[in-house]
Amino acid sequence: MTHANLTSPIARRLQDRAWWLGILLAGAIATAALVAAQLPWVLHLGLSSLTLSIVFGIVAGNTIFSMIAPHTATGVDFSKNMLLRAGIILYGFRITFQQIAGVGWEGILIDLLMVTLTLFLAVQLGKRVFKLDYQSSILIGAGSAICGAAAVMATEPVVRGQAHKVSVAVATVVVFGTLAMFTYPLLFPYLHLSEKYYGIFVGSTIHEVAQVVAAGRSVSDAAASTAVIEKMLRVMMLAPFLLVLSSFSQGDEKAGSKPHITIPWFAVLFIAASAVNSLHFLPAQLVNALIQVDNVLLTTAMAALGLRTHVGAIRQAGVKPLLLATLLFAFLTIGGYTINRLVIYAFG
Repeated sequence: MTHANLTSPIARRLQDRAWWLGILLAGAIATAALVAAQLPWVLHLGLSSLTLSIVFGIVAGNTIFSMIAPHTATGVDFSKNMLLRAGIILYGFRITFQQIAGVGWEGILIDLLMVTLTLFLAVQLGKRVFKLDYQSSILIGAGSAICGAAAVMATEPVVRGQAHKVSVAVATVVVFGTLAMFTYPLLFPYLHLSEKYYGIFVGSTIHEVAQVVAAGRSVSDAAASTAVIEKMLRVMMLAPFLLVLSSFSQGDEKAGSKPHITIPWFAVLFIAASAVNSLHFLPAQLVNALIQVDNVLLTTAMAALGLRTHVGAIRQAGVKPLLLATLLFAFLTIGGYTINRLVIYAFG
């Protein structure tokens, strides 16, 4: 091997002990989260491995990580960045374009309205009412509008969000998504919705996929099935959202400067993965394996994010992010129900 090869970025990374140890550390935390997520009482609560992983990571990051950070930092940062992007790409194999037909035009319109209005409210309320920075508003809005923690993680590299801001956004997903998961089934008898339209309501307004499954299944398997399809349609809107967001987020923010648009390649590949999955030529076993790998990658990235999150920084964020998320949750619940009823009346 030549000297040039030995000093190449890839070779240096492979020879970096901290790179390997950091990945192993994040992987160990992710493994614990994946195992814990299968416990019956955790399944009953609807807590995903992503949520558990960032919690475990934060605990480790604020206790033992400071002592081993010099020996693991390179790998932890690699997990937080590159493994995240790889996980977002593989997330596309959870979706097919054919699933859109399952919810009809009304389901598509409802999701478009909910995603667009939630993001608009997040930015406007965050900036004008709570005086939050752009990053925090967008991260909280993405988690509420699209697909919870996965959307927050996918948005982070586009807006270059700091670790504690990402963690705050993920925390709002956990709190309000879990609240919705428990309250929606209790409200079902009073909503005057069929099981199908209850499923659309759940899928268009609850944060995490796991929470959507739990809220739907509490009513019926049919409601859960429709809810998941509606939720997957929201997930499909992640890539277009990232592409649009990139056009606003890149470049110098000074007045009169010409923006430099960088397309997030992982968002494009996310769409490509969905397109490939829609063709149904890949064996089901391979697709299932890719989904399992994706779960591991995203869970590992969440663990790394938790390791890089300082509780003190979260405290400094104050109550404003929580208040913004509270108003967004109120819109998702009340405004979402109103939009669902109006669209169903018009097209159903």
